[in-house]
Amino acid sequence: MRHVDSIFTNLLKFIDRRAFKARVARLDGDAYDKSFGSWEHLVALIFAQLSAATSLRGLVTAWNANAHGHYHVGAGPLARSTLSDANSRRPPGVFAETFSLLTGELDRKTRREGAQMLRLIDSTPVPLSQMCDFARWNGRIRGLKMHVVYDPGADRPMRVEITLANVNDVEIGRKTQLEAGATYAFDKAYCHYGWWAQINAAGAFLVTRPKKNARFSVMAARVLAQTQGDGFCVLADDQVALASKGDSQLPIPLRRILVEREDAKTITLLTNDLTRSAVEIAAIYKARWQVELLFRWIKQHLEIRCFIGRSQNAVNLQLIAAMIAFVLLRLAARLHGVTLPALRFAELVAAGLFTRRPIARIDKPPPVNPAKPQPKSSPNQCEFSYA
Repeated sequence: MRHVDSIFTNLLKFIDRRAFKARVARLDGDAYDKSFGSWEHLVALIFAQLSAATSLRGLVTAWNANAHGHYHVGAGPLARSTLSDANSRRPPGVFAETFSLLTGELDRKTRREGAQMLRLIDSTPVPLSQMCDFARWNGRIRGLKMHVVYDPGADRPMRVEITLANVNDVEIGRKTQLEAGATYAFDKAYCHYGWWAQINAAGAFLVTRPKKNARFSVMAARVLAQTQGDGFCVLADDQVALASKGDSQLPIPLRRILVEREDAKTITLLTNDLTRSAVEIAAIYKARWQVELLFRWIKQHLEIRCFIGRSQNAVNLQLIAAMIAFVLLRLAARLHGVTLPALRFAELVAAGLFTRRPIARIDKPPPVNPAKPQPKSSPNQCEFSYA
């Protein structure tokens, strides 16, 4: 009988084992745990995400119950103490680089010619319990922050960084590698005039909201050829300049666009894009909501609320593994032509990780129904009739 890989094995095929081994050697990822390698560790953490394991004991029990599938994923049985030690000591650099390579592969699989280069920048809080003594309080939550640069066109997180909750968002946003021609959309938490000037100098565009205390002088009013958008109405479009009495300077061209939303609330947008219409600029900022949907999906369908370790290193590893699991699901859906909703596809994967069937037929019944009577012989075979 022809061998059929399990769903979990097919997912892990997107990770280049040879390149992974080279990264482990370069970063010395197995320095502290030579008997439990980085690959076995990564496989266990991805399994924890896809199977919704909420505790170390539950993860080990579920993994060891599927011993028949360990060989084909290049791993073996787990012990709680071994996994706990690896979570606290293994540096996350190997896993972080693996995520970067996978998200680059997702870009190649989903790249569309002529697509708009839109980059959404935002962060989401990751609350932690008081048992995690490294967590910090930022006035709202006690824990960590996960900062993401998201490409909505390819549905891929381009960059992920995890910090303590009291780290300012703009400090991480300023580390973003700028691309000429790209449009960066972010909220008022990323207000840094020096960084905005860098975006403009790189030949890129920004769409954001100003802080309440920012003052601008109107240089000229722009003609509104269109005012109605999808769920909003543009009220005004002006070319403005920063009017500050202090040392704040913003030597770039700016437009201030006043938008009224469906709920009758009015918001103000700023951009250095002098070409697009005001309706297009407002639509770009509205698209920023897609990164919020990404955060909601990850928090609801991956395990980043219940952690299997208490140290900062263990939490960081689990968060990175969650993002790797997200990218693996997206890659599998695109490569195998799965048209199911992302939620339904994730549920089917979780229900049959070690089931041997093609991912493209994950929602189809088995090809042979054991309850259906099967012919005992071939219909082309000659039969003898005895009197």
